[in-house]
Amino acid sequence: MSAVKSSYLVTSADGERADFPALGSRYVLRGGRAGGAFAIIEHTIPPRTLAAPMHVHEHEDEYSFVLAGRMGVQIGDEILDAGPGDLVVKPRGIPHAFWNHGELETRLLEIISPSGFEKFFAELAPALNIDGPPDFAAIGALQARYGLRMDFQSAERLMREHDLRA
Repeated sequence: MSAVKSSYLVTSADGERADFPALGSRYVLRGGRAGGAFAIIEHTIPPRTLAAPMHVHEHEDEYSFVLAGRMGVQIGDEILDAGPGDLVVKPRGIPHAFWNHGELETRLLEIISPSGFEKFFAELAPALNIDGPPDFAAIGALQARYGLRMDFQSAERLMREHDLRA
């Protein structure tokens, strides 16, 4: 039986991508299709990679449902290890970071509630996928527009503590 296109079905082949070196992102469900209540992105994290250093969201909560591999996460001062079938709750206002500390790719569904922040990935990808250093002033302005505070200084510590590669 061949797949039938329907507005009620999102297949594994559907969804635009917004990839950058440490994090692949496929839009599974944008917020507009959920009345602004939430968005879903499928993230892929290469082995032994820091996906995001410590950061804080002002406007949204995030929920990471691990599909494959292992995901390390720091939420506040707590370090967690999540595997397939586990759900990690990352509330707004609490600093968090996440990474893949395993030797296999990690895949997870990221649920963002309310929606809106999912647009950040599409806007950030072009700034990171360039030859040479990224435009940090432009990235800072983008983060401010989305109510995101990123602690880039934490990256070195997280990579050292969890044996991650650059």
